[in-house]
Amino acid sequence: MRQTTSPWGQISAAAVHLYTASGVVLAFLIVLAAFQGNTAQALWLGLIALVIDSTDGTLARRFRVSETLPWFDGRRLDDIVDYLTYVFAPVLLLWSGNYLPAGNTGMVLAALPLLASSYQFCRVDAKTDDHFFLGFPSYWNVVAFYTIVMDLSPVTVSVIFVVCSLLVFVPIQYVYPSRTVAFRPLTLALTGLWLICYALILPQLPTPNGLLSNFSLLYLIYYLGLSLYLTFKLRTPKHTQQAL
Repeated sequence: MRQTTSPWGQISAAAVHLYTASGVVLAFLIVLAAFQGNTAQALWLGLIALVIDSTDGTLARRFRVSETLPWFDGRRLDDIVDYLTYVFAPVLLLWSGNYLPAGNTGMVLAALPLLASSYQFCRVDAKTDDHFFLGFPSYWNVVAFYTIVMDLSPVTVSVIFVVCSLLVFVPIQYVYPSRTVAFRPLTLALTGLWLICYALILPQLPTPNGLLSNFSLLYLIYYLGLSLYLTFKLRTPKHTQQAL
């Protein structure tokens, strides 16, 4: 017997997709703010995009959008939005703010994450079945945030761009904060704390409190450490783990 979907269910599913799609508008506004030299506004918009991306998946599963609107590919929409808000807009923000070297060198460096992330977003295994990101998960918005908050030099930013672009191709399994099962409650709590730190730092620009900025970096250390630990653990045969 064919299962029917109520009009309210379809409206709810469509609303979730619209919620996700709003990230495209945010990406446009980030670019506009970047060209207007309003860095703080661009970062605030980036924070809103982060919150939307952190919650739309949960809403999509809650309202079973793939079942309710099977003809609409929400995952493709999510990838488009994520590329614009996590990659394109942050890279343009750094380029327009002169955080990259001037001239052709800066343009080449800006192209690295754009190309590397294009490759990653087209990989069918970019998100693994056990809910990890395979390779550096294109967190260029986080790179942009700390570049601006810590006022990093063009040389330092160039090194970060090269290293992180290369890490896209290294098969480390990075934690998917809202879905990776291992340590999920702790990860969610720390992710929420990091978002709060992000929001507290922005009003202090251009001279944020160094202690608060450094404290927020502890989350990145936790995230990277947990990702490396779980990558090693998952790739180590069980009998070897027991021996260790």
